[in-house]
Amino acid sequence: MSRITILWADDEIDLFKPQLLFLKKKGYDVITATNGHDALEELEEHGDIDVVFLDESMPGLTGLETLSRIRESGNNIPVVMITKNEAESVMEEAIGSQIAGYLLKPVNPMQILLTLKRIIDEKRLVREKVNTDYQQEFRPLMMEINNGLDKDEWVDVYKKIINWELKLDESNSQEMGEILAVQKSEANAEFSKFIERNYLDWVNGDGGPIMSHNLMREKVFPFVNKDVPTVMVLLDNMRYDQWRVIEPYISELFKIEEESHFYSILPTATQYSRNAIFAGMMPSEIAKHYKDWWKNDADEGGKNMHEADFLGKQIERVLRRGDIKWDYTKVTRTNFARQMQDRALDFLNNDFSVIVYNFIDMLSHARTEMEVLKELAGDEKAYRSLTRSWFENSPLWATLRKLAERDVQLIVTTDHGTIRVNTPSRVVGDRDTSTNLRYKLGRNLNYEARDVLEVRDPHEAKLPRPNLSSTFIFAKEDKFFLYPNNYNYYNNYYRDTFQHGGISLEEVVCPVVRLRSR
Repeated sequence: MSRITILWADDEIDLFKPQLLFLKKKGYDVITATNGHDALEELEEHGDIDVVFLDESMPGLTGLETLSRIRESGNNIPVVMITKNEAESVMEEAIGSQIAGYLLKPVNPMQILLTLKRIIDEKRLVREKVNTDYQQEFRPLMMEINNGLDKDEWVDVYKKIINWELKLDESNSQEMGEILAVQKSEANAEFSKFIERNYLDWVNGDGGPIMSHNLMREKVFPFVNKDVPTVMVLLDNMRYDQWRVIEPYISELFKIEEESHFYSILPTATQYSRNAIFAGMMPSEIAKHYKDWWKNDADEGGKNMHEADFLGKQIERVLRRGDIKWDYTKVTRTNFARQMQDRALDFLNNDFSVIVYNFIDMLSHARTEMEVLKELAGDEKAYRSLTRSWFENSPLWATLRKLAERDVQLIVTTDHGTIRVNTPSRVVGDRDTSTNLRYKLGRNLNYEARDVLEVRDPHEAKLPRPNLSSTFIFAKEDKFFLYPNNYNYYNNYYRDTFQHGGISLEEVVCPVVRLRSR
């Protein structure tokens, strides 16, 4: 590691000889200045200064004025303010100018050393600690993954993996991140086997988790009442890790009362999962009871045009109360979002309001088609970062801030997640075969059996059966389906894109969080 260079500016610098000698013995190079003007000149002359110590009360150009000049020049070098002045206003001004530390005189050598360690070595020390902790956790986590987990234990393992992803994001530990990615891939392989063994039993009523079709009955309706307005925000295509990166913003204004989960039904695609959520039924039941509202993959027209109708019917059927005032809002365009923001307080006039927000889904699709978004969201870490940046500046967050000023119950959830696909799997079907890359519905499908969960009779999975020979297949792990025609072109086009519809922890395990205004 190269030597660290410090610029220390103080009009009484001779009084700090013991500290300067201590730093030199510890391997630091120190340049000194006795006033602000000289400090600025030293910064210009030496391009390798790593940190600046500034006395606040120097004659001529004060420490705060020197700091202001440094920042005006566009220099973001870490600056530590050292002062005798304990006035709160001085501290606030210094902190507002983005200082890296604030020390009160007299300062002892260990204070200086600890400050330097925090500024210069913090990232390295954190990275080393996170790496060590993950190395210790690797073997127990792998044993869990291969230990025949149940539906709740799989959620716990998935959350552990996401927690490590976020920690490694912060520490910029690329090597450990690559190891964790392999472990996550192993987890998805075992989770796919778990779903394959149990899914059909679950949807036919045998000890399954809370799933899309009973989410509202189990996690939403029991908490809807006339005492406080309830607002449910469904972020289409939001994974658990994306919830984790926007949660700090929301929890500033809302207190989490319950953070739970549900399993998305298959296919983990909006047409199926979200209609199931709002209808409170599996897709085959929707198609049976609401023939005019359900559309199969090959049918013309929008597949989610009747969510509000489904919701209304479910409210009547489950709550059995005619006095519940409810509302449904779907945001698919920016102008709709601005309108929602403008009328945010109107939601308070309802007992129950649902907001479906489509941005994350649009982001994943746009990333496939736009090279600039592939650059901006090049990997999982960048995808999370882009989600955070969007949310922080979104009309949705502005709307939630308005709602938080009143007593409101907030429920945040999704319909399914998404996975970054990397492994192509060949499939052949007729021209009426569905187009999704993670599941296929069609006749006479030819495919790699090891890559899929096959459902030859869709009714067994509570899915519609457009004709007698219809078959569903669902991609496991990070597979994506490709036809033999133009195979290499489409392999390059779709590899490393975010897709949904198949079986993975990212797609199936979905957050549902209930909060209350603080």
